[in-house]
Amino acid sequence: MIEHLNKQQFTPYGRILRESMTQQNFPKGEGWEQTVRSFFFDNVFYYRTEGETYLDFDKGMTVLILRKEGKRSAFYLDKPVCLPAGAEFALSPYQQECSVCMAYPTGREPLQLEPCESVENLKITSRMHLGELYTLFFREEEKGFLFKGERHSVYELTYVDRGLLHCVVDGVGYSLRQGQMMIFLPNQWHMQYTNGEETAQFLTVSFDMGSEVDVPFGNRVFELSSGEAAYVKQLLQEPEIDDDFSGDVIRANLKLLLISLLRDTSKRKKRLKTPTALRNENSIVGRTLQYIADHVYDRLSVDIVAKETNVSASHLTALFRRQMNFSPGEYIRKVKLEESKSLIRDGRLNFSQIATMLHYSSIHHFSRQFKENYGISPSEYAKSLKNE
Repeated sequence: MIEHLNKQQFTPYGRILRESMTQQNFPKGEGWEQTVRSFFFDNVFYYRTEGETYLDFDKGMTVLILRKEGKRSAFYLDKPVCLPAGAEFALSPYQQECSVCMAYPTGREPLQLEPCESVENLKITSRMHLGELYTLFFREEEKGFLFKGERHSVYELTYVDRGLLHCVVDGVGYSLRQGQMMIFLPNQWHMQYTNGEETAQFLTVSFDMGSEVDVPFGNRVFELSSGEAAYVKQLLQEPEIDDDFSGDVIRANLKLLLISLLRDTSKRKKRLKTPTALRNENSIVGRTLQYIADHVYDRLSVDIVAKETNVSASHLTALFRRQMNFSPGEYIRKVKLEESKSLIRDGRLNFSQIATMLHYSSIHHFSRQFKENYGISPSEYAKSLKNE
């Protein structure tokens, strides 16, 4: 990074002159030469002073690069300086071209050395690049909520504001409580649900991101600090403000949140290093969840699903209970009931048609399971939609 030209930082390399001592007051007359030289961004060289050398900017934004004993420092040249004999320096425009006034003893013009590295890497740049923001939703989900899962090519952030939300990511189960957050990676399969007595209020944001440094977001539960929670609060408030700058504020706070998480990863929950056997179990659970989600309109049972994932029904049941605290049969029922809610909201099918489409044995079987899971009947749910 380019530093401000001050006495404390510059002393190892030379001395700063009084700002009133401009180039017109440089040593001149017999024994001294004074010149104004232009420098170009794509043609920068190091020089070594053969005698005491004075420098001052003439035109353009100028960077003075100095090296000594393997250390390289860069300063914004906005005041006159004097370098001792033997100093190694380079002058570069911050943009395309600059000119600098130089004064040195006659016959001791600074000696040109090898090319100098570009000052491009000294500018204040961004290492993380936030791309498009696609969605920003605040969701309030009731008891028994289930999202059957998806994968997509963007990052997705989930932050729980209240309640308890369960997430399954590539077959591994996580529980997010108030103030906790996860980030799902591009093309990482994930699903979410609440248990029968739980509700959840949570924020989801989907976005593109690129980074020149490692971003170890995957498979972590983040416990947010008060500062990070403030960024989330701003994300939640900004859609209500919705003025000309809301998009900028949302992007700025999301980026600050992500950077804060990355800066403090050493103090947070580490990525789980699982043995081969456990990774294999996670893979089985993940494939099973995705198969059920993709075949919700088929006739499903634990035996059918176990056969498709090449394990026994008893082994699959044990894996589900260990990872998700319920059986694959219960999960099949949850997925089908959640799909039935979507069909009821769509309004094109009656209850008998929905029961048949989802392979319930009868409309009575469907209605009984719906009420056991959601606390109201399908018809009561349909009426509640009309009152919204």
